[in-house]
Amino acid sequence: MKPNRFRQALAAGRVPVGHMVWEFGTRGMAKILESADLDFVIYDMEHSGFGMERVFDMIAYAKACPFAPMVRVPQAQYHFLARVMDAGALGVMVANVESAEQAKMIVDAVKFAPLGNRGVGIGTAHTDFLPLPAVEYFRESNESTVIICQIESPAGVKNAEAIAATPGVDLLWVGHFDLSQSMGIPAQFQHPDFLAALRAVVAAGREHGRRLGIQPGNMEQCQQWLDIGFDVISWGADSAVYRQALVGAVTDLRSHLDASGKA
Repeated sequence: MKPNRFRQALAAGRVPVGHMVWEFGTRGMAKILESADLDFVIYDMEHSGFGMERVFDMIAYAKACPFAPMVRVPQAQYHFLARVMDAGALGVMVANVESAEQAKMIVDAVKFAPLGNRGVGIGTAHTDFLPLPAVEYFRESNESTVIICQIESPAGVKNAEAIAATPGVDLLWVGHFDLSQSMGIPAQFQHPDFLAALRAVVAAGREHGRRLGIQPGNMEQCQQWLDIGFDVISWGADSAVYRQALVGAVTDLRSHLDASGKA
């Protein structure tokens, strides 16, 4: 199966760097993403119009690239989790995980026995339509697949240690906007209660050897969260990165035109 560059980055002692795609699900995106030298890409089904067929296409395009394709599913339900894995995803992200029971259900849907209860469909997209040796493939898939549980509520923070302790969970990932909103302090990322929640999640992850992920909006925020202990970073979503680049470029262009008297 395809090597998981996310896990390779961890093994090399690097902070894995990723990106989220929730708007531009076109055939050319995979190679554009590759040009940024990303370790992983999260295709988002929670806040986008991407359906399962589009996800299958995007993961197929990603197979030509070294980054690890992952999918954020809309809900922690078997038919979402197992199907994106059968599409060839190398990891899943699940929003608003609030208990160890939810985490165990996710692991059961994503991992093959004996770690989970994922159904077997060898010879489809996730095995490149090849009839691979079953036992060897189950082992490799279980070792490679990444499970990300998002912590986005006070209940999730309270139960972060139990979630992190669930066998098969790899990352705790703070959805910072959702967490701050659910705490009644929307977008107040310097609020003492919010910072305390971040530190609690980091402590829970470290206690059980889990990685900590987050998606900062700027370099200052990134450094602060790295200092707190986060060690997996996603840089922006596709539409935001495009908008920021276009606004900056057009602003510079208008300034140039004004200076040259061409406006």
